[in-house]
Amino acid sequence: MDIGFVGVGKMGMNMIKRLVKHGHRVFCTARSATRRSEAEAAGAQWVEGLGAFRTVLAAPRAVWSMVPAGSATEETLQALAESLEPGDLIVDGGNSDWRDSRRRHAEMARRPRHFLDVGTSGGIWGLEKGYCLMIGGDAAAVNRLAPIFTALAGSTDGWAHVGPGSAGHFVKMVHNAVEYGMMQAYAEGFELMERSGLGLDLGRIATLWNHGSVVRSWLLELAEGIFRDDPHLSGLRGRVDDSGEGRWALETAIAAEVPAPAFAAALFARFASRQEDAFANRFLAALRHRFGGHAITPATSPTPADGSGAAAPGAPTAGHSTNRA
Repeated sequence: MDIGFVGVGKMGMNMIKRLVKHGHRVFCTARSATRRSEAEAAGAQWVEGLGAFRTVLAAPRAVWSMVPAGSATEETLQALAESLEPGDLIVDGGNSDWRDSRRRHAEMARRPRHFLDVGTSGGIWGLEKGYCLMIGGDAAAVNRLAPIFTALAGSTDGWAHVGPGSAGHFVKMVHNAVEYGMMQAYAEGFELMERSGLGLDLGRIATLWNHGSVVRSWLLELAEGIFRDDPHLSGLRGRVDDSGEGRWALETAIAAEVPAPAFAAALFARFASRQEDAFANRFLAALRHRFGGHAITPATSPTPADGSGAAAPGAPTAGHSTNRA
């Protein structure tokens, strides 16, 4: 099957390679041609600009956009809608806000252009293991691209038409929020074990948990490699960014009045990781000192040697009043 492809970043390039490997003809382009040679070496054909798809692809055409969410996606989809013809199919496989996808489905229907929103999971491992594809839109359009979805996913179990327009990106948003929560739970568990003073081998425990445990997962498989390479993570700073889906999930949960404390805690933990000496924490320390005489640490005091300042498990912190709060 012939397909156009916009975007040759880490995921986009691997998706192109996987499609070519499975016998599809891919015509690709991107804002920058810096990875053109890599795409061509993989067997794809490079085209100059979005308008070229109308020439190189036979109608009805299909073009997949795999660019960063936000303005880049908006500009790409609008340009594709302008350059393609009625009946052509446009796919947004990036991490777009489902509310934007809902609007785009309505806009594309008026043109008229077919449109699918596809939540894509698999990251840099998708080339080898296949991608998980969550697809929203019209059933006829989904069926038309079934060979493409199966090639990317590796099997028909790896992709699904989850619902109408915007459903694909909605399900992907929830998927990523669940991912945030799982990662945070693992992180807290491993930190508790790291600070136990028992000399626990975290990599060995990650491997152990992946054999028969109810908490086994691919994330734990990745953790095995992480702890094997750097058992105490001494080569990293503990700053954790977020890509937006966790925020959208919380906004959606609030609007629907759905309690989502795990999502919120995981997202806020990422915010906290970006503050080395938060004003709020200094305020809390000062307030506890004023009402209870609890010890405070002056700004000029050295950081504890282990960087944690933690007491032994179960022991009270030295210098603190027994009137705790």
